This record gives sequence, structure tokens and C-alpha cells, in this order.
Amino acid sequence: QNDYFCGGKMELNGIEDALTCTNRLISYSRSKGYTIYLIQHITTTKNAAFFVSKTTGAELNNQLDMMGGIVITKSYPNSFRQTVLKNRLDKDGVSEIIICGAMTHMCIDSTVRAAFDLGYKIILASDACATRSLHIANNCISATEIHNGFLAALNGLFCQVKTTDQIILNNPVKLLRE
Repeated sequence: QNDYFCGGKMELNGIEDALTCTNRLISYSRSKGYTIYLIQHITTTKNAAFFVSKTTGAELNNQLDMMGGIVITKSYPNSFRQTVLKNRLDKDGVSEIIICGAMTHMCIDSTVRAAFDLGYKIILASDACATRSLHIANNCISATEIHNGFLAALNGLFCQVKTTDQIILNNPVKLLRE
């Protein structure tokens, strides 16, 4: 969404590269005839800082390949919470998904863990995700450290973490774009 990009209210490190990889995954998935689900966060929190309804920042970025994608709106980090996502996946017979998007430490983490709890087989596209630096007390944890730490924590039990190239070359599964 636009708030994650340069000039947005929540700029992320590496978002342009993540978008490039996401578009490659979407193109690959479309060529295989897979359904593409695009998740759009619209905040319902009063006085929210970003993803405010009917703002440019909340819109899906115009560089995202949205052709033929099904847009599902959410209001929580977990893409399954109070959305139609699970019903759509079940209706479409989906049991394996690829997840990519932003932010690695928030929506990606929440959605991967929820998908795991719901019984989906998950591949997380490491280079098609982005995040930002975080602060605690007087410490700054870099976006790279946050990204790699969350990927490492999810890899193995909750999902398989792979690069876009590894996914395209080895995995005929459906795509979920966060």
C-alpha cells in the first residue's frame, strides 16, 4: 500500500525490491492459473497514523500487478481475523499458500502464524517482504535484523522461508499477497 513507499506515512526499508519480487510471484502464479489474493489493510482505529480509509496512503500501490487479483480488506495485522479470506481459500480448495508483503514483523508474522494454526502449508517469500527499523528503550534494531529475525523465527515450524527464485523454480502453489 502507498503508505509503505517513499513519501508514505510508514516508509519501509526494501519495499521497492519486495514489490519487484512480489510482481514476479504474481506473474508466475498467473501463468500457472493460480488464484491471487491481494490483502488491503484499512484501519478502523480512530486517529490512526496510516492506512486511513479513502486516502491515497491506504490504496494498493499502482506498481503492484493487480490484474485478476481478488482484493480482500482487513483491519487487523492477521489477514484471517474478521475477513473472508479463509472462506475464499476454502471455497477455492486452497491448502498451500505463498505469503509475501509487508510488514515482516507485523502483518506477515501474524498472518503466517494464523495460517499455520488453520492448517495451511505455507511458503514465505523472504525477498518479497519488507519491514522497518524498530526501537526499544535506547536501542535501535535495524530493519535487516528485524526482517531476518522474524524470518528465522517463522522458518521451520510455521512455514518454509524461500526466495522468489526458489519458489518460482520449485513450488507450484497458490499465492497470498499481504
